[in-house]
Amino acid sequence: MVVRASAGAEVAIASAAARDATAIQWRIITPPSEHFTNRHLIVALAEQNRLPAIYGYREHAKVGGLMAYAWNFVGLARHAANQIDRILRGTLPGDIPSYKSRKFDLVINLKTTKILGLTVPDSLLARADEVIE
Repeated sequence: MVVRASAGAEVAIASAAARDATAIQWRIITPPSEHFTNRHLIVALAEQNRLPAIYGYREHAKVGGLMAYAWNFVGLARHAANQIDRILRGTLPGDIPSYKSRKFDLVINLKTTKILGLTVPDSLLARADEVIE
């Protein structure tokens, strides 16, 4: 389900909640910029409709989302700064190899697990980069 605006988010989440609750185990919200901008609304709607969700930005978990599995933006920023430094020192941009991040952060919000009545396995909590209590 693709949502392009905050009004669309309300309709999409309400529609998902209206379906058979047992059929919806997890709802993954993809990370277009609109979702980041409207993160408070999307997280609130998911919680209001009792839909567990995994988000594409760690900030969603920080504002009450269940979980986030997201790129490590600090690492990406460091790498970008390194590439800029190389270019400023004379390396041609075409000579710098392409880069694909392999580091993702898992953030779990335990407050939200309690609200939704979910239990997160200890093995998953141990793998999390951040646990919000």
